[in-house]
Amino acid sequence: MSGKIHIGIGGWTYEPWRGVFYPEGLPHKRELEFASRRLTSIEINGTYYSTFKPASWAKWRDETPEGFVFSVKASRYCTNRKELSGAKDAIAYFIGQGMSELRKRLGPINWQFMGSKKFNPEDFEGFLKLLPREVGGLPLRHAIEVRNSGFKCAQFYDLARRYRVAIVFADDEDFPAIDEPTTDFTYARLMRTEKKIKTGYSAADLDRWAKRAHEWAARGDAFVYFISGAKERAPAAAEALIARLG
Repeated sequence: MSGKIHIGIGGWTYEPWRGVFYPEGLPHKRELEFASRRLTSIEINGTYYSTFKPASWAKWRDETPEGFVFSVKASRYCTNRKELSGAKDAIAYFIGQGMSELRKRLGPINWQFMGSKKFNPEDFEGFLKLLPREVGGLPLRHAIEVRNSGFKCAQFYDLARRYRVAIVFADDEDFPAIDEPTTDFTYARLMRTEKKIKTGYSAADLDRWAKRAHEWAARGDAFVYFISGAKERAPAAAEALIARLG
């Protein structure tokens, strides 16, 4: 199996990127158009806090080139709850808001859980059962981002395999780093960019992540995002990794 490698950042609107990533004077309304031609993917973060009308999703699709892929961060109302197995209505509302308008540009959905959410096998399986496999005729791929060390266990990995969801690999000292091949794609969030380094990560680190990305692609599509850390360096880090991957 060999997949495509998609490299990007979280969101596309961030004031410190202006004059560094975005040219001075570029209209705000053209930021996505610009970013999508320098990167190969973007994780839409605003969907964690808000819902958007179908027209917004269609606009994002039309502003980006063929081959560009969005991932979508799921609503906090689906994941920040005491009983995950009770999220049926929230999940349906989130999925049905209009993301099918992205069409071929729709990539994985990232379901992020707070660090306080502990692994309850029965409740978590109840949540996984609720995740739909398609919307508007488009297949859906799901990634689960956990931040509690209790998830670092074979029982969780087995559940992810059974329901064909990816476990997000997080490069952050505060979260468990899990690199388990549980489905046909990999989702990674690299969170250690440094302000003092122009490309966010050192050349040696970027070489290491390029090698890792190739390894992930050997088992399916790979989605790699530079998130958090020194956020102002995220676009430069993504571009540097894209250059290494040719």
